[in-house]
Amino acid sequence: MGYYQLDRFVQEIKQKNPYEPEFYQAVSEFSASVIPFINAHSKYQDVSILERLTEPDRIISFRVTWRDDNKVIQTNRGWRVQFSNAIGPYKGGLRFHPTVNQSVLKFLGFEQIFKNSLTGLPMGGAKGGSNFNPRGKSDDEIMAFCYYFMLELHRHIGEDVDIPAGDIGVGSREIDLLFGAYKKLANKWTGTLTGKGLEFGGSLLRKEATGYGCVYFCHNMLNVMDESLEGKICVVSGSGNVAIYAAEQLLVKGAKVVTMSDSSGFIYDKEGINQEKLEYIKQLKEVDRKRIREYCCKYDKAEYIEGAKPWSVPCDAAFPCATQNEIDLEAAKTLASNGVKVVCEGANMPCSNEAIEFFKKQGIIFAPGKASNAGGVSVSGIEQSQNALHMSWEKNRINQELERIMLSIHEKCREYGESNGDIDYVKGANIAGFVRVADTMIKYGVM
Repeated sequence: MGYYQLDRFVQEIKQKNPYEPEFYQAVSEFSASVIPFINAHSKYQDVSILERLTEPDRIISFRVTWRDDNKVIQTNRGWRVQFSNAIGPYKGGLRFHPTVNQSVLKFLGFEQIFKNSLTGLPMGGAKGGSNFNPRGKSDDEIMAFCYYFMLELHRHIGEDVDIPAGDIGVGSREIDLLFGAYKKLANKWTGTLTGKGLEFGGSLLRKEATGYGCVYFCHNMLNVMDESLEGKICVVSGSGNVAIYAAEQLLVKGAKVVTMSDSSGFIYDKEGINQEKLEYIKQLKEVDRKRIREYCCKYDKAEYIEGAKPWSVPCDAAFPCATQNEIDLEAAKTLASNGVKVVCEGANMPCSNEAIEFFKKQGIIFAPGKASNAGGVSVSGIEQSQNALHMSWEKNRINQELERIMLSIHEKCREYGESNGDIDYVKGANIAGFVRVADTMIKYGVM
């Protein structure tokens, strides 16, 4: 295509992908950083590199029919978006949630390409899932759905083809059921899914990895400024694995965590959520499967604010760890007025493009999710290696490798994003992720 114009390219993406706002939001944010880089480097011109990168290799859509406890037949839709396998087999999570649609999965799969590239591991980008809602379903119903979902998906995945993992609505219970169904249907035991139980090939630290990695990345950013997380007041959104283990690692670093949330509201504990209180939240969410408001029944000095997100709480650092677009421009302004100095994404695209631009203009340090939440897929890659070798690594070794990968990602972001002493982590992450994939695609020729 030669010289790219940002507005024209984004408009073409919208025309080719109508009614997919999440997807072209992700492409717009990425292209704003990468197009000037492409235009400045002739080898990426005249090879239609962005057109090729923004078109998935394939999208698999299928019906999932299953029977609930009342013997009523239910029908859901399943997807697998296999976006790019330029640098390795497709890799990315499965999401079960009523908001799942093709646009959401395309945005997640597109982001996954560059997140996986940043890790330095041989993993391509993919995403999948269903509009099935596991909330309120019995164990038997979830088992039935997982079997019939895998009945179709197993045809399209494999340890050297596509390796799914978990995401929102797909925790260890669902991954174990999906892997059991895959093993039965494919009649082989391979490392085709990651996030499995420790008893059958899962990796230590996988549950903690995304949250821990997010905090490691934030620690690296602050180190550049000769600062640390110690004593910082931190607001965390969400109460799933990412949020819980981000909070846990923040406590290790000496920070003070004062909020956590779910879709109904958030808790504000001015005294701080210590390890004992965090263990109670783990019990609430992972075992009892109850709402975060129950926290205030046990710790009555904490407040529960219904129907709101925690961005109104004064803080030094914010960790959005719930879901996409939870911080819009107004929320970003609220955070800034409450003193936030650093925002580190634990979820996938939790900040709108307008919010990101506002943070950058205000001099607030911002870490995009494709860099800061890459810890989960990094340990998934490590799990693949352990499965291929038929070995299990000890927790300390995996944690050291996770810290090394997050430091390496930070340094790549710094290499491509530093200018006049400042670091634009969005630009750095986008270009660093792009270069590895694009260089490989060029070497393949027209494929």
